[in-house]
Amino acid sequence: QVQLVESGGGLVQAGASLRLSCAASGGTFSMYTMGWFRQAPGAEREFVAAISWSGSSTYYDDSVLGRFTISRDNAKNTVYLQMNSLKPEDTAVYYCVVRRTYYSSTWYTRPHEYDYWGQGTQVTVSS
Repeated sequence: QVQLVESGGGLVQAGASLRLSCAASGGTFSMYTMGWFRQAPGAEREFVAAISWSGSSTYYDDSVLGRFTISRDNAKNTVYLQMNSLKPEDTAVYYCVVRRTYYSSTWYTRPHEYDYWGQGTQVTVSS
């Protein structure tokens, strides 16, 4: 079965950087859009970033644009999220997601539009 396993979360100070990884297994993901969501305590899940099947196109929420970079390595079935200049408001559980649509060029930003979810990794940014 499909499994997404995130890693790389932790506790850092404001201004620091973290790199999240998500290893996908149980299928071939090179033709699917992949992305990241996050959920802060008491808040709804929100879109962070997405990357096209080829990795040539990316899309970001305005709150992370210019600070976060999403990338993927299809040979490794892995997607990454490089997070720089972290702020306390970035504190959340970060989830890796996959949308099972072949070679899509449309961006999806709502949770129900994604088919597979990881278990999440905690990112805590102290001030």
